[in-house]
Amino acid sequence: MLRPTSDALLLAVDFLGTLVFAIEGGVAAARGNLDLLGALVLAFVTALGGGIIRDVLIGAIPPNSIRDWRYGAIAFFGAIVAFFMHSLVLEIPASFLTMLDAAGLALFAVAGAEKALNYKIHPFLAILMGGITGVGGGTVRDVLLAQVPTVLRADVYATAALAGAAVVVIGLRLKLPRTPVAICGISVCFLLRMVSLWRHWNLPRLAGH
Repeated sequence: MLRPTSDALLLAVDFLGTLVFAIEGGVAAARGNLDLLGALVLAFVTALGGGIIRDVLIGAIPPNSIRDWRYGAIAFFGAIVAFFMHSLVLEIPASFLTMLDAAGLALFAVAGAEKALNYKIHPFLAILMGGITGVGGGTVRDVLLAQVPTVLRADVYATAALAGAAVVVIGLRLKLPRTPVAICGISVCFLLRMVSLWRHWNLPRLAGH
């Protein structure tokens, strides 16, 4: 089994994305009036669900978020902050939550694509793994809250994750410096998501819908 090389940048992006999505999961738990256990579970699956799905698909077993205690600690920290500050959390503007979600989406899409490439996954599939990393946790969260997953109804959501992952894969295949490539991938995903909301961009829908 090929082990991925140690990469401080990838780890930092992964940790930051975990914290961002954990806080978002905690916010969703507060808005859903869940108890502390519910908040912990929701933050965990939101922050780490996409990465676990990716790791299983690329053969990184057991998933890194299970082997490395820091991932779970970061996820639970985000849940606890949101839970014990719920009065402030419920007053967070929807626009800020949207930016938080877009930031988490971008960070995870880039980290997911890079890790897939480290495991010698085909570039096309590495882009898909980036997209799955970005949207997987949020999809599980929405299912647990009995909601239609954001990825199925939001304006250019998964598409933004795939675009950011594609920038990373193409840049690394061209042997460009990793840090600028990662920053570009994160920026493309984040900006595409935010602009799509601002301009109300949508993918084509079935006729009559």
